[in-house]
Amino acid sequence: MEKVILHCDLNNFYASVEQKMHPEYDGMPLAVCGNPEVRHGIVLAKNMLAKAAGVATGEAIWISRKKCPGIVFVPPHYDEYVRYSKEVFGIYTEFTDRVESFGLDECWLDVTGSLRLFGCGGKELADRIRETVKARTGLTISVGVSFTKVLAKLGSDLKKSDATVVLDREHYMEKIGSLPPSDLIMIGGSTAKKLEVLGIRTIRALAAADRGLLRDRFGIIADKISDAARGVENEEVRLYYDKRAPKSVSHGTTTPRDMTNEEDFSIVVYALAELVAMRLRRYGMCAEGVGLSVREAETLRHKSAQCTLPSATSNASDIAKSALALLPKIHAFPAPLRAVTVAATRLTDGSVTQLSFFDAEKDEREDRLDKSIDSIRTKYGYKSVGRGLMLKNDLATNLHEEDDFLPFKR
Repeated sequence: MEKVILHCDLNNFYASVEQKMHPEYDGMPLAVCGNPEVRHGIVLAKNMLAKAAGVATGEAIWISRKKCPGIVFVPPHYDEYVRYSKEVFGIYTEFTDRVESFGLDECWLDVTGSLRLFGCGGKELADRIRETVKARTGLTISVGVSFTKVLAKLGSDLKKSDATVVLDREHYMEKIGSLPPSDLIMIGGSTAKKLEVLGIRTIRALAAADRGLLRDRFGIIADKISDAARGVENEEVRLYYDKRAPKSVSHGTTTPRDMTNEEDFSIVVYALAELVAMRLRRYGMCAEGVGLSVREAETLRHKSAQCTLPSATSNASDIAKSALALLPKIHAFPAPLRAVTVAATRLTDGSVTQLSFFDAEKDEREDRLDKSIDSIRTKYGYKSVGRGLMLKNDLATNLHEEDDFLPFKR
């Protein structure tokens, strides 16, 4: 039996939650901003009315207000986003145990084994899930129905909002063949440009492209992008309660205002490193590598770099210092930065990490401190204790313990 995969995407999630919290703003254009009082703050998310007026995620508040004079700006409420996300994901588990998260607002569902149980087809079940989410939470979702995760994701992107799009094996190419390859989830701007140089400008052309040519140009990812266009996939949707060890841990944020100097940047990196380190300790793991990714404010380009650590660690200072050391490789101030992500990579079992003789005492002392801080935060909340340097400005105030907040994905 062919798989039936759904991709469910909560529409304008952060803005929709804010509208539920503020019913007085119904029927008004609304945007979520790090700090609505700061003229040069930026838009983190917006509702459909704001989008229709031309408001764009990542632009300065003053630009949005110029485009849409009647727009309402509200600060983010991360606890509420997490609460609604958990409620919606709980609804999904009523239909299948295969629910794989892709952030707070997106996930894949494998409902292949559920169709007989519910006595319907994929589209009918998707519609039923949409209506259930709407009835219980007041939020809407778009659902893509297909036979691979990649195509299901593309389907949910095609029609916004509160809609179901089916891409079946017989007809999927008729619907998406003329779309650019960059519409497929794993093909970024750089890969798309390289494909265009080869004369491959559509998904149909990518599906028909010679694999040898693709391998010569793209190496190990060639088969993946070719298979994606052809509707070939062996990857399973994970079980919702699958606690397999992660391959990496990362936290990222778009700051309330652009970072224009190393002091600003350092504060945010240390805050992100603490979140990363706390999750590592929660998983009982250490990192042998660190990654840093930034997004330029003026060009919106992403740049990234990685390094190998002298020894495996779950210490925030070690991670932050290594991330900061990577900055000169990819960026120079005063050119402003808008977003940053810190990642711990090459994870290992923390219980078997070997310490050097000279660092053992220092590492043991820092380990005790980290565990004490974790204990305080578990009991009193993440913001109950923190570094003094983070009190200097507002750049790290929006970071949240539960999940990455990467608004440019929304």
